[in-house]
Amino acid sequence: MKRLFDHMNAKLAVTIVCVLLISSGCSTPNHEGVAVYLTKGDIPPAQLPALSHIDIADQPVIATKDIVSYNAETHEMTLTTEAFDRISSLEVPVRGRSFVVCVDRKPIYAGAFWTPISSMSFDGVTIWKPLGQKESKVIKLELGYPSSSFYGGADPRNNAEVMESLRQAGKLTNTLPATEVDMLPHSMKGYELYSWQGNG
Repeated sequence: MKRLFDHMNAKLAVTIVCVLLISSGCSTPNHEGVAVYLTKGDIPPAQLPALSHIDIADQPVIATKDIVSYNAETHEMTLTTEAFDRISSLEVPVRGRSFVVCVDRKPIYAGAFWTPISSMSFDGVTIWKPLGQKESKVIKLELGYPSSSFYGGADPRNNAEVMESLRQAGKLTNTLPATEVDMLPHSMKGYELYSWQGNG
């Protein structure tokens, strides 16, 4: 009888430990998909290039559930009305407000919300704060401010993890078409281009 009670107590203890682990979230990985976070401590956009690690805020300002669709060609994001209103009312100084695009809370690339009334330029990825209400509820991930000529470096917006996460969530539209370069036969050693003068 004592052995039966000991066995039942041991099973009860194991069950309690499992319940505690599950309820604390320790045993389940975070699968929230693509999300846009503000930075913890509101890091100024000008300081982003100097940082090797960026801490994100506790909650996203745009979550996967807020995204109605994402156009892979134009990088336009259609949001729910609630999310669009949230971005429209976001406080954005003329020096910008940093954000981080994440997949499952893993930072992929950083940028800054920017106000179109700013006279300061920025060489990173931007989301321009909407001015007034729009029927379309669309925001766009742009390169640079006030135009793409101010942008420097590679374009991070087509990141494979981001695109795959959006595709799995059923948010991705207008996937990128194959370019003529993509359709060339692959070469193990790559290609070389030669040029020479002819007829003067």
